[in-house]
Amino acid sequence: MPIYKDEKQNTWYASFYYNTWNGERKKKLKRGFEKKKDAADWEREFLRKEKASPDMTLNSLVELYMEDMSTRLKASTIENKKAMINTKLLPVLGDMQIDQIKPTTIRKWQNDIINQGYAKTYLKTINNQITAIFNYAVKYYELKENPCHKAGSMGKKKADSMDFYTTEEFKAVIEKVHKPHIKMGLEVLYWTGMRIGELLALTLNDIDFECKTITINKSYQRIAREDHITEPKTPKSNRVVLIPGFLCDELQEYIKSLYEVSPDERLFPFVRSLFNHELKTAATKADIKIIRLHDLRHSHASLLIELGFSPLLIAERLGHENIETTLQTYSHLYPNKQAELIEKLENMI
Repeated sequence: MPIYKDEKQNTWYASFYYNTWNGERKKKLKRGFEKKKDAADWEREFLRKEKASPDMTLNSLVELYMEDMSTRLKASTIENKKAMINTKLLPVLGDMQIDQIKPTTIRKWQNDIINQGYAKTYLKTINNQITAIFNYAVKYYELKENPCHKAGSMGKKKADSMDFYTTEEFKAVIEKVHKPHIKMGLEVLYWTGMRIGELLALTLNDIDFECKTITINKSYQRIAREDHITEPKTPKSNRVVLIPGFLCDELQEYIKSLYEVSPDERLFPFVRSLFNHELKTAATKADIKIIRLHDLRHSHASLLIELGFSPLLIAERLGHENIETTLQTYSHLYPNKQAELIEKLENMI
């Protein structure tokens, strides 16, 4: 591993040949190292990564993992992964060789993350991510075993309780919203259960006022200060949602207030943070508990459950990929119906 001195810049650089995954021979040059050792360490790690060696660092593994996943996942999903990995995993474990990361290492890392006070569902998401990365190393880069499996999990798949608004609470909150575009958007979210990204992607073409339906076939994401219109979260997210007459009338009035909106122009040309802020402000003014924007979707589901609709219908309306998702997410709301069920059975005798 020869390392060279750049006499003019008084720095070191690495220059070497290597073979790519398809056998092509290439030259690699990297300049600007202050120390000879830094250049040698960089070259050694580069070759480990190229050879898919299990003694590469977690930093290198993550680079390979993200490069692979970027061709298979939505841009918004990749950005979320990057944010989590760069802030929760790499600062602590990034410089360690993956074959030196043991179950005890993962366990200590988990305890450190737990002590930072994150929600249990978020802890589960973080743990799922590091487990997926090591599964990737086992499958493709000859790592003998995934240390996360022996370390065990952390967090919970679903929260102990779910925040949502009853109709009375939502009405109290929406009365405190005075910006027409925010008020209309929140109304649509509550009465349809659509995701915020689906709302922000809506166009005039998507609404059939005669049939009183909204077609959901795309999603809006703001990534690296750029607007992106993407496919919905899952194939089943492509759906047609019936809307009540009063919401249809309100949407027509809202669209009339817009200045020469074109059929394919976004009806809500904003970002989700604006809606989040306004919802929180309105809830504070109304002296009602503060919930997340996504909890309006849960609010719609809880409303449908209270009205007695089946999980299958709710799954179709919310665009869940399968009914199991609906049952897993909202099963804790169904026990509220147990007393009513027993009363009806008693009345039959």
